[in-house]
Formats: sequence, structure tokens, C-alpha cells
Amino acid sequence: MRKKILGLILVLPLSTMAMAQSQNDAGLKERAYLVKSLSRIADPVLTSLSKNQLKQLMPIEAKTNDRGNYTYLEAFGRLLAGMAPWLELGPDQTPEGQLRQKYIELARIGLHNATDPNSPDFMNFNKGGQPVVDAAFLAQALLRAPHQLWDPLDAATKANVIVALKSSRVITPGYSNWLLFSASIEAALLKFDNYGDRMRIDYAIKQHQLWYKGDGIYGDGPNFHWDFYNSFVIQPMLLEVLQTLQDADKKTSITYETALKHAQRYAAVQERLISPEGTYPPVGRSLAYRFGAFQLLSKIALMKALPAQIKPQQVRAALYTIIKRQLEAPGTFDDKGWLQIGLYGHQPGIGEGYISTGSLYLCSEAFLILGLPSSDELWQKPDEDWTSKKIWKGQDIETDHAID
Repeated sequence: MRKKILGLILVLPLSTMAMAQSQNDAGLKERAYLVKSLSRIADPVLTSLSKNQLKQLMPIEAKTNDRGNYTYLEAFGRLLAGMAPWLELGPDQTPEGQLRQKYIELARIGLHNATDPNSPDFMNFNKGGQPVVDAAFLAQALLRAPHQLWDPLDAATKANVIVALKSSRVITPGYSNWLLFSASIEAALLKFDNYGDRMRIDYAIKQHQLWYKGDGIYGDGPNFHWDFYNSFVIQPMLLEVLQTLQDADKKTSITYETALKHAQRYAAVQERLISPEGTYPPVGRSLAYRFGAFQLLSKIALMKALPAQIKPQQVRAALYTIIKRQLEAPGTFDDKGWLQIGLYGHQPGIGEGYISTGSLYLCSEAFLILGLPSSDELWQKPDEDWTSKKIWKGQDIETDHAID
């Protein structure tokens, strides 16, 4: 490679050329790693479920002995919610596109087996309180990938899914983020069955409007909690419920634009919480969801709605670093490939009484950026340092400001 500068010929060393090319390919290499990682997480769940062997093969690590009533829907609903934007890209002739086709087909079979009352892997949607949570994650998956996960289903499976979601109505959600579980289920029913209970939807929206604490943060109920539930549940589900209502031309007490403004601010805060080493504060409950704590940051990047001061390549590099660091910790997976309780490796003590093996698959929510195709700018160009990495290198940055 030669470049003429001021009448001189500058010959760039091959090593320099290779380095430049490697930097330009960084995003595609990181995408390949994330696709491989998501596949590793998904394989035991979707393969077993496709054979109606999930209940037979999936281990149940938990502190209480009742989690077998819930853990299978937890694993399936949460996993699919995180995979959905990637699956919605559909199959194509590339190796990644062919891999997507494999998981799309497994997911559709899983939807059939999970909701068929005659299936060995028929799941619990209405006994106890927990099923409303994971019926909501399943609803979230359908809302995120309607063309790949809903439209192609046969009529009997669609009917079974609708019955399963409706059956969760017997559960009264807690006066907390749980209101959004009911609202998400009703939003899916509105979209796919042409009717959703507006009282459940409107109540959840109104309460979260009242629970807004300022600067992009909602309370988990009336009180503020130091944890990651604004990202695990609250803001992604609120946005998706409001988007579904907006698509159906239904008015709400809080506008989608207002909720998006709050989410953008919280995403900016999340980006700043990531240390230069790809760690983050282990604050609050449900830490065993691992990097699922950054669902909202990944979602805002997927929506191409990042605040102006945050480049997509910053988010890509930060999420890649977090995910790689945690996945490669010894003990993250058992010897058969199932996730184990922990934040960094296997740390059973981190799991609350409601945590079991299935719960852990909420980590897949960090992979939402895979819903952007490889041609998107997020995957192009070299890595960019995220905010804390810039600061601790001594770089100058813009000031950070709160919002109302």
C-alpha cells in the first residue's frame, strides 16, 4: 500500500496495514463471538425442548424445593426474549443466517411443546405467582419477533399460546414492577388476539408514571430500590407496551416519547456504570441474571436511539467486554452446558430464594444488539472506548447532566 505525501512515497509496513484491517473488522469479530455465545447459552434449552425433554434433562439449582413448578417457563421465556430481535432478522444464505434458521425452527417447535397440554414439556402458566413473570417474557419475545415467532405458527399452536397467556390472568401481580408483566401479556394479546385487557395495561402505565423518581429512574413500586430492575424489567417492558398501544392507535396516560426520553437517560447512566475492565457495581437483588442487567442499554442501541454523546461502537465494545468476561469465568456453565447460579462463575450464595436454573437465562437480554444486521454502523468501524475507559485514560469528556 503506497500513499504519496508532499512529493514523497510513504510505504506502510504490512503489519500496519494488517493492524488497520483488524481494527476495522473488530465489530464483526465481536459479533461472531456474541452469536457463538448466544448459541452456547441457547442450545441446551431449545434442543431439549424441541425433543420434549426439557423437564427430563434440565437441572434445577435452587435454594427452595418448589422451583420445578416454574423454572422451565423461566428458561424458555427469558431466553427467547433475548434472542428474538436476532431471530427476527430471519434466515439467509450466510453461515449466521443459516444458524438463525436453526434457532427459529427450534423456537417454533418450543412454542408448540410449551403450550400443548398433551406435551411432556407443557409449561405452567397459571399455578402460583411466578408464571405471570415468565409468561410476560414469552409475550415480550413474540412482540419482538412477530414475523419469525408468531406469523408462521400453525393455527393450533397460535390458539394454544393465546390460551396459555390468557390463563395467567388468574394471577394477581404484586404492587411493583410486576404490574408490567400483566401489561406485557395483555399487549401481546392486543396485538395477536385483537383484544387485551386495557385496565391491566393502563393501570401498569399509570402507576409507573406516578413512580417515576426523576433522572431516568422509576421506583419498583412506590419506593426507589438500588438494583438493576429498571433494566431487567421496567423500562424495556414499559417501552414495548407503549409501542404496542401506539401501533394500535390507543392513547395512554404517558406518552411513548416521554418514556423513551427516560430510557435514553438511564441507558446513558448504564454506559457510565461499566468500568474500564468490563465490570459493574454488584448492587441489589437478582445479580445472578448476570449481564442481563444491561438489557436497556442494549435495547436503546438496537433502537438506534442512543444519546448523541454515546457512539454505537462504545456500546458494542462495552457489552462485548462484559459478556466475554462473565461467560468465560470458570463455573458459569456446568459440564453439560447449563448455566449455573452466579455473577462471575459459580456463586450459589448470590441467588435469592426465587432464583433457579431457569431464572439465569434472563442474561440473554444483553444480546438484543444482535438484532441489528452486520451491515449496521454499530458493527462497523474500530472499537470506541466507553465513558469510564476514556476517563481513566485521562481523556477529556463532556459533562454529565440529569434530566427531569
